[in-house]
Amino acid sequence: MLGSGGVSDGYEVGSKRPRMMDPYFAVSSGASGFHPYGYGGNFQPPVFPVARLRGLPFNCTDIDIFKFFAGLDIVDVLLVNKGGRFSGEAFVVFAGPMQVELALQRDRQNIGRRYVEVFTCKRQEYYKAVAAEVNHEGIYDSDYQASPPPPKSKRFSDKEKMEYTEILKMRGLPFSAEKSEILEFFGEFKVVEDRVHIACRPDGKATGEAYVEFVSAEEAKRAMCKDKMTIGSRYVELFPSTPDEARRAESRSRQ
Repeated sequence: MLGSGGVSDGYEVGSKRPRMMDPYFAVSSGASGFHPYGYGGNFQPPVFPVARLRGLPFNCTDIDIFKFFAGLDIVDVLLVNKGGRFSGEAFVVFAGPMQVELALQRDRQNIGRRYVEVFTCKRQEYYKAVAAEVNHEGIYDSDYQASPPPPKSKRFSDKEKMEYTEILKMRGLPFSAEKSEILEFFGEFKVVEDRVHIACRPDGKATGEAYVEFVSAEEAKRAMCKDKMTIGSRYVELFPSTPDEARRAESRSRQ
């Protein structure tokens, strides 16, 4: 059994989600019943409901972290990247302070062959990590002001410089998305129809990600013009991927 994985709060499993700048609001309506910071005249803020992890394997995914904390109520997972590569650190938002206390008991337990350090997190450490992720992806400005996204041409030009294979990764899909909707989304491009894989968690629930194979790397690069377009009510992000990454995701879905 996994924890709720944020389903009760509407947060997606997957490394790319809209991040909350105050987890107190994220957990305020959860099963634990905690209220936002400053609620009520005499309210004292609870322990910050975020744990920090260090020493994670470099191929670690948020699904591995859900398994590591099986039975606990996770709202969100932020994998920390530095210089475009996973740093081996992560921040995990739980549904309340008691969940954090239980998570700390798993300090020095293993993911794969590596033991993982689990320790408490200061509020500003989490905020800084969220701001760094958002700034790296070019969604807001460096001071994390609520400014509009940069023009699509700028966002696309950054991805255009990346190395392409015939595989694109989709992120931010509706959990109910089906293969037919993905094929319709890429209708004007040449997709290998039997090489569309919708990623799932070990419990069978969709992660909001998918891997799509095109007839060539050039066709995949052309299809990037669909980046940030919508399926249903959700905008979908596209990223260059590799056959190895797609195979790993497919293998995890079968576990």
